[in-house]
Amino acid sequence: MADLRGRFPELSIVSAATGSRECHSTPNSLLTWLLDQQQELTAVESFAVQYDGDAAPAQAKYYSRLLPASPPGPGQQYAFEVDLDRCSGCKACVTACHTLNGLDERETWRDVGLLIGGTSANPLVQHVTTACHHCLEPACLTACPVDAYVKDPITGIVKHLDDQCFGCQYCTLACPYDVPRYHPGKGIVRKCDMCSSRLAVGEAPACVQACPHEAISIRVVDTRQVVEDCEAGQFLPGAPDPRLTLPTTNFKTARSLPRNALPADFHQTSAQHSHRPLIVMLVLTQLSVGAFAAARVVSAFFGPATMTSVAGGHATVALVLGLLALAASLLHLGRPLYAFRAIIGLRHSWLSREILAFSIFAGLATVFAASLWLSSQATVESSAPIRWLENAVVISGLVAVFCSVMVYVATRRECWSFGNTAARFFLTAGTLGICTLWVTTAWSGSEGRLEPGRTMCGAIVACMTAKLLLEAAALRWLWSGSTSSWKRSAQLLVGPLADVTLARFACGLLGGVFLPMIAWHQADEATETLLRALVVVAAAVALLAGETLERYLFFAAAAAPRMPGTVRP
Repeated sequence: MADLRGRFPELSIVSAATGSRECHSTPNSLLTWLLDQQQELTAVESFAVQYDGDAAPAQAKYYSRLLPASPPGPGQQYAFEVDLDRCSGCKACVTACHTLNGLDERETWRDVGLLIGGTSANPLVQHVTTACHHCLEPACLTACPVDAYVKDPITGIVKHLDDQCFGCQYCTLACPYDVPRYHPGKGIVRKCDMCSSRLAVGEAPACVQACPHEAISIRVVDTRQVVEDCEAGQFLPGAPDPRLTLPTTNFKTARSLPRNALPADFHQTSAQHSHRPLIVMLVLTQLSVGAFAAARVVSAFFGPATMTSVAGGHATVALVLGLLALAASLLHLGRPLYAFRAIIGLRHSWLSREILAFSIFAGLATVFAASLWLSSQATVESSAPIRWLENAVVISGLVAVFCSVMVYVATRRECWSFGNTAARFFLTAGTLGICTLWVTTAWSGSEGRLEPGRTMCGAIVACMTAKLLLEAAALRWLWSGSTSSWKRSAQLLVGPLADVTLARFACGLLGGVFLPMIAWHQADEATETLLRALVVVAAAVALLAGETLERYLFFAAAAAPRMPGTVRP
């Protein structure tokens, strides 16, 4: 009011009689003043008008030279460029990425590693900042069974679709650079997307903008040049082979790095994630397939009548264990309610193919087991459709186990080579499958119809001996002069995982060699049926425990490739 009286003194007239104020004004003076007031902007409104009027972001002058002048054209894409000569290891990029993306306390999408080497006179200590390399052939995209990864056709940025992901974590095994990170709380995997939403409006990614030394920038690269550089092995000392996925990140330096430059943690070994639900799933699915295959082989060599009395019970045991294995696999998913998406990636993902193959196997096995219970013994012995159905069960099961092998071979880890993985998986199927048949026949009193069980005892001893020799052969890498993935795996077996390794071999020898040999000698003696059955069950328990421990070592001792890191206590 004081302002109004100052501007318009004619508005207020004090009555001498009553002391009250009476307001009078000319018709247009107050309206004019109010309209003039509307033309004056507040500080916030003035800032907003100024910001909206700028063509570039407010801080663009500080980082514009760190961004490309134009978007990628045909045959090009965005890529990180890291100037090693500028990187000081301050981790401002890590903090900025963590803060902007709202990551959890121990979750990082960008890391800082260390290269060391040189000589005592001229040592090398080089910090290296790394994130997703947005590869030309990303392994995460190829492996994903639900197509939760997409590669932008214009920018080349590899993005993760959080809503599509169901948390199988297969991409974490497939990526040789340890980029995708599983978030247990959200049940999904997440990764760097080069702050694509910021790039789209001319804003620099958080890591680029935060680096005080301008060590990180975004550049446009020619995909053809990336292929040629990767074929020549030009990437970063101590990093996984760039030919695996064709990474686009360019690490540049004006210096010549010494030939012995290696990651600071190159000689360190640590046990990997064991994926316990997958252990149960792999062991029991292979047991189930092996049990059906063992029964089919016995029927083929000794005649269908040999299995008639135990066929229904044996098929039911094998089926139940197989279904239990598939149920256990759901526990490995971060979001199991979306398991139905698993076959979306059938064209390119071995995990999708494995899931489909085991689904077909489970369906056929269910029909086969039901047909055995619903048919008479005479029908089971002479029915061609039942025999064909049994063949289909065995074939689909073997195909499913092959897909399981390829799930791990596709990661291209040295320890999971095709020969090593296939031998392990199929020998497990053979050993546990024969042992399951041995148990069902022993407890049903039908063991004597299989030529006193000697055939099965011999087969179990042969399979387990071959498997233990295969596993023991991995220890020969301890005497290798170079530190390879095989040597790291062997060091884990005799180091942090030594107790598990000893328990595995003890169970394998007990259940796969000693107890079957005792049963072999009992076959010619007048041993009570119950005692023989107890020996068989003890062997089965030891074998199952041994194969479970072996599959734990399969995951925990598989040395994983990664980008250079720092020395860990």
